[in-house]
Amino acid sequence: MIGYPPLQIRVKTPRLELVGAADEMLAALAPLVRDGKVFAEPAPYDDPMSFYESDPDVRVSRWLQSVWRGRGRFSPSDFRLAFAVLVDGEAVGMQDLIAEKFDSCGTFASFSWLSTDVRGRGLGTEMRSALLHLAFAGLGASEAGSDAFVDNIGSNKVSEALGYERNGLDWDIRRGEPGRIQRWRLTRSAWETRRRNDIELSGVEDFCTFLDHH
Repeated sequence: MIGYPPLQIRVKTPRLELVGAADEMLAALAPLVRDGKVFAEPAPYDDPMSFYESDPDVRVSRWLQSVWRGRGRFSPSDFRLAFAVLVDGEAVGMQDLIAEKFDSCGTFASFSWLSTDVRGRGLGTEMRSALLHLAFAGLGASEAGSDAFVDNIGSNKVSEALGYERNGLDWDIRRGEPGRIQRWRLTRSAWETRRRNDIELSGVEDFCTFLDHH
């Protein structure tokens, strides 16, 4: 994947770095998926989600397939940027930017997971902050969306801490059962009021050129 702009973006904060999830990064993350360190209770992910596979080998292979599918679908309107989260050089999770109608509406959503080994240290908020800086400061986004099951306290706290506003309730399915979803939105103007000056971006110009040519 040398020279492929969607994988060349890097976002650096004082605490962590987001690095394009090329295959060598996926190889570093695979043991966390294999060992079930992606999971949490209550179940945080909707269906279908490979993280619920009981067989570790099947879980890893289906997770890899889902990442590769996201990488393969690309247009100026809809794309997914998957990042490995590095703390002190160690891969501890993923943070994805999911662009939706981006060329016309500038809207995007986020998805993330973090190893059980490093939860409870504020990294979830820090990695979402990094992604928001990339989207708003780097890519000129207009609005961020997020959602989480109402009992996913961690994800909902991250959204609240970063200034998202509640944006209604919805339903989704997890493990075959319906669950209430809390929706969130963060406008560009709201993000600007708490914009940070300690986050560094690289590879964004090449990516924007790449985006313009597709």
